[in-house]
Amino acid sequence: MNDTKRKIKKRLRSLQSLPTLPPIVGKLTKLIGDENATANQVAALIEKDQVLTSKVLKMVNSAFYGFPRRISTVSNAIVLLGFNVIRTLIITASIFETMQSNDLSLWEHSLGVAAASDILARKLELQNPEEVTTAGLLHDLGKVVIRTEFPDLYRKVIDLVRQKKIYFLEAEKEILGIDHGEIGRLLANQWNLPERLLEPIAYHHEVHKARKFKKETAIVHFADIMTRAEGYGSGGDPWVPPLHEKAWKLLKLTEEDLKEMIPIFEDRLLELRFFTLEMQDENYGKNSHSS
Repeated sequence: MNDTKRKIKKRLRSLQSLPTLPPIVGKLTKLIGDENATANQVAALIEKDQVLTSKVLKMVNSAFYGFPRRISTVSNAIVLLGFNVIRTLIITASIFETMQSNDLSLWEHSLGVAAASDILARKLELQNPEEVTTAGLLHDLGKVVIRTEFPDLYRKVIDLVRQKKIYFLEAEKEILGIDHGEIGRLLANQWNLPERLLEPIAYHHEVHKARKFKKETAIVHFADIMTRAEGYGSGGDPWVPPLHEKAWKLLKLTEEDLKEMIPIFEDRLLELRFFTLEMQDENYGKNSHSS
């Protein structure tokens, strides 16, 4: 293991969370772990924190989950998304804030991948489409960590991408000795995120390595390519990677399926543009207010 990789892994172990997690998260995790907990009890706990409530409702109502009607209460959101997704959104809410303020193009790319994952998961009639959507949202979690915790290394990776005209993934391996998928997996594991999210985060570039959630991983891989092909946001390099043969076999999509899904996806991206503009306006308002 090279020194850089060792240093990164050591730092990750001490990262209890990228942001400081609100105390409510511990209580929430305990409550969700209780088999007898109801959606109303969980909602009542979340609603004690106004900031968290507004974040959860904003995410749930954004275009990547694609619900046809507005969701106005947290308990309603829990019923539609399930405990696991709500808990994940709360634990990672400040990740999204970091992305919105530091790297808008990566934020947009992640929203696009979430929307494409949702469309694919529903088309393939997966059991928990919302969890797959959330995996799409978090697939580049490792990049956020590299950027915020190791800014010098991040700059070196970006420079190498430009100099050699290689994928971000290849540049990471060369500079860091580890890639964002592995970093994301280590962190998601440390935060006890649901198992269903771990493999898509870890292996969205290496579908053949998924063992338990192969289809979910293939969906996020394909969603990443769809989003790059549409040029929505940026994953750190300007290229569209080839589709992994294993993913194509797992998803069994036809040309007709793609013809049907792409216009739906393009409409969803249009909605997401409004969502990101709204979030930018809010952040700008907050920042100008505080200064």
